[in-house]
Formats: sequence, structure tokens, C-alpha cells
Amino acid sequence: MAGFASFSCVLLISSVLLASYACASEVELDYASIPIETGLSWDFHDSSCPKLESIIRKELKKIFKKDIGQAAGLLRVHFHDCFVQGCDSSVLLDGSASRPSEQDAPPNVFLRAKAFEIIDDLRELVHKKCGRVVSCSDITALAARDSVFLSGGPDYEVPLGRRDGLSFATQEATLQNLPSPQNNTAILIDALALKNLDATDLVALSGGHTIGLAHCSAFIERLYPTQDPTMDKSFAADLKKDVCPTTDSNNTTVEDIRTPDKFDNKYYVNLVNRQGLFTSDQDLYTDSRTKDIVTSFAVNEHLFFEQFAKSMIKMGQLTVLTGNAGEIRANCSVRNADNVKLIKTVVEEEEAAEL
Repeated sequence: MAGFASFSCVLLISSVLLASYACASEVELDYASIPIETGLSWDFHDSSCPKLESIIRKELKKIFKKDIGQAAGLLRVHFHDCFVQGCDSSVLLDGSASRPSEQDAPPNVFLRAKAFEIIDDLRELVHKKCGRVVSCSDITALAARDSVFLSGGPDYEVPLGRRDGLSFATQEATLQNLPSPQNNTAILIDALALKNLDATDLVALSGGHTIGLAHCSAFIERLYPTQDPTMDKSFAADLKKDVCPTTDSNNTTVEDIRTPDKFDNKYYVNLVNRQGLFTSDQDLYTDSRTKDIVTSFAVNEHLFFEQFAKSMIKMGQLTVLTGNAGEIRANCSVRNADNVKLIKTVVEEEEAAEL
């Protein structure tokens, strides 16, 4: 899968053909100059689980060979986790009728159930090899990185050492913290500023929409009752005809009409050509604070890759738990205190030790 990262790029922008810089899957960053939170490090698991990254990448290669669409699902989970309560894998926790989880909040109902399964399967593989020393939060961050790389995007290092959260985020907190596809750039810049992410981070991270699917409900207001004038007419007509023929359609469409399964810079080409799906996407090319950033990424994929890696490293450290905070879950979807199987195992081990 990583092989298709080295393709030549030719972009159609405002009816003018522009040859982009050579595409590359590897970005050279000065990691020594990148700030990392106390408790995280670039080599955190080198001794405790030296084959951690190869275990995850090898397994994801197998999965993506069968279904590359899962790459977008894993990337979304990391985004949705970090923006709510920090990168503590709280979004992985299953809820109940009496205690709804983040997954039950409207912004998360379309997260792929298979993505949650894959993360816990990866956790099981890692824990079998190394013991319970790697958190679900670290595994989620690595899975997101490999989803980007194995679908054609940049490869980059991820600081590790996160611990898993002990608390559920409320649905209210989830709604308040996750950016909405209906938000304009002004709202998004203000919201991300609260998380120490700037306009460049906003534009770069939005590039994650170069892979994946979108439901009609996320952009239907741009089609009905009147078409958003910032949307290309032919693009809108095709959406109305083939994807969202009614205002209550639950159909899906690719987020990037040019290269839907490749992580590349075509998302920005779409915006320049007024073919972005969401208001939150297209307004990046309308707002004067972000328009030039969009254009620079559209004509220079390597620049986008480099900034995306930096912004992902930055986002992946939002309100992380480290050291003695949190826990390392034995099952990504259940807190250890609620894990009946784990509790039974611990009790049996303690009883055996007393004999």
C-alpha cells in the first residue's frame, strides 16, 4: 500500500495546469525542536515493547489490503478522541443505557464500529507480545499515523507514553469540543485556539478529509433549500442527482472526488475548485486568514505533508495523561475497574500467590 505514495502530481486549479512538487511519503522533521509533553518521549517503548510499531504496521497492512477504507476510520477515531477530554482513548469506551458514552453523541455516531474493533485487536496483539505496557491511547495514535502513511501520506515519528483515561466524557462535552462540519472558519479558528492550535494547524488537520466518506446530513444545508453559492454548480448538481436527492437522504459520498482512497493534497485542489463538501472545508478557501494556506498546500504536496505531520504530533498531545495518571486498559472499550474478566484474573492470581 505504501508504494503508491511516490506518484507524480498534476493539479487542475482554476482551469490552469500546475505541476506540483514531487510527492514524497517521508518528511524530514527536526524532532529535537518539537515540543513534547512531560512524560512522553520518542523512544518511550523501546525497551518495554521494542517491536511495538512493527506489530501495528504489519497488521494494518493486512487490513488495508482488504479494505483501505478502514484507514479513514482509524484516523477519525484519533481526531475525535483528542478533541474531547484529550488523547486518553475515552472515545473507545462502550456506554450503556444508564451511562451513555462519547460514541453515543451525535458527532460520533458515524465513527466506524470496525475501527474500534481494529484498535482493540491491535491492543491484544501488542499485549500478547509485550504484556500490558502499552496504552490504548498510544496504539490509537500509532494506528492513525500508519493509516496516513499506508494510504499514501507522510511517515513521521509519534511521541509515546500516553495513559488511558478513567472517566467518560459527557455527550455535552463531546458536542462542545468537536468541530462541526457546519462551522465556518471564524468559529473553527476560535475553537482550535482554545486547544493551542492555530490557523495553519486547522488547515493542515482538515486535510485528513482527503480520505473517507461523508453522510449527506453533514452538508445537506449547502444543497437545500437553496444551493450555497460557494459550491461549484456542476458539483452541486451531481450531488443532488446521484448522492443526496432528498433532504433526508442518509447516503454517503467520498470526501475527495479526485483521489478518494489516497492520502494526498487533492483535498485542497477540490477547495480551490469550489468542490469541498462541508462548510468547514470550503470556507477555508473563502476566509482571507486561511486562503493562502490552502493554495500553498494545493500546489505543494510536500509542504502539506510536512505541516500535517507537525500538526498531528501537536494535536496528539492534547491533555495527555502520563506517569501515574490514568491506566493501561486490558480492554480498550472497558475501564479496568469495570473489566470483570480482568478483576477475576487478578483475584485468582492473588489467591494463587497466597497458597
